[in-house]
Amino acid sequence: MKRVNYCVGGALLMFASVAIATDHDAAEVDAARRSLPRDVLLQYHDDNGTVRPVKSDAQWQRRRDEIIAAMQSVMGTLPVEDAPREAPSYRVIEEVDCGSYLRRQITYQSEPHCETPAYLCIPKTLLHGDTKGPAVLCLHPTDAQIGYGVVVGLGGKANRQYAIELAERGFVTLSPSYPLLANYQPDLQAGGWQSGTLKAVWDNLRGIDLLQSLPFVDDQPIGAIGHSLGGHNAVYTAVFDPRIKAVVSSCGLDSYVDYFEGDPAKWLPEQGWTQTRYMPRLRDYRGRLEEIPFDFHEMIAAIAPRAVLIIAPTDDSNFRADSVDRIAAAARPVYQLFGKADQLQVRHPDCDHDFPDEMREAAYRFLETTLIHQENEASFD
Repeated sequence: MKRVNYCVGGALLMFASVAIATDHDAAEVDAARRSLPRDVLLQYHDDNGTVRPVKSDAQWQRRRDEIIAAMQSVMGTLPVEDAPREAPSYRVIEEVDCGSYLRRQITYQSEPHCETPAYLCIPKTLLHGDTKGPAVLCLHPTDAQIGYGVVVGLGGKANRQYAIELAERGFVTLSPSYPLLANYQPDLQAGGWQSGTLKAVWDNLRGIDLLQSLPFVDDQPIGAIGHSLGGHNAVYTAVFDPRIKAVVSSCGLDSYVDYFEGDPAKWLPEQGWTQTRYMPRLRDYRGRLEEIPFDFHEMIAAIAPRAVLIIAPTDDSNFRADSVDRIAAAARPVYQLFGKADQLQVRHPDCDHDFPDEMREAAYRFLETTLIHQENEASFD
């Protein structure tokens, strides 16, 4: 297993020594990783492979490395570059004056032969003078017709317009399209991507590179918010990119083991999590879900000590609220290790798979507290 350094937007990522699982050692990683339970996070393997209790930040980093390796054994390997990346070029397709903010439809160069569509919303107060504002990555839910337009209020279901509501509150928002939805149909195979999930993560990382290059964006505090598909997309991205200081996931997750109560039909090829736009390799775990080498317990913990708000409605037909409670209970000791137990929060609104007004307002206050007021200062320095 090799170790590499990731450079993002000119800065070395704070989890620099990430263990990468290649095809050659994926089976070894899988077996070693799942020897540690998904719900007991304060354990790690020492250099001899012996399971030890985590008692320090450095020992937690060892466990975190294993989590990243396990994720990549299924998602594929995140691209690594020897030099810091330059911000991607972008084109403005259309600009619309929306009163207190401008909405720009853009495409940005996420890869040499791939332009990712997105909406960029800019509060007008930031367009004059030297004022800079915080930025939020607004990741959209599943929508095969409108796609990323949903979060800027261009149609689709109600209660999904969080990109424009945040812009009205003074945030710069970037809303990239998710691969293989609506008009964004990148060739994953030609690009060497083993999952749509990791391609989306890469597009999001490049989106943050773009945000941090803009003269009106404060390049330090970046948030990520998403509903449903956007909810787990935000979590995956935050695990790989510590520039994201606050995450809001609405209706975005439960344990893979609990997903639709383990219904085997949901794990057939191109069903549920195994779809091409997600992680096709997960189909190999049908009938043995306990062996999936990573889960949301570990991924939420891997974001620690950064701020995470999980909104899990009691009547969500996609993801179980009680499963979310177990995930949070497993991850919370890691936040306690950093002295940041209050940075992980869970809310259970009485509704179905939705992002109602009250919860969006709670999410915006959460982002204001952690990004604007800078109360989230812990990091992996």
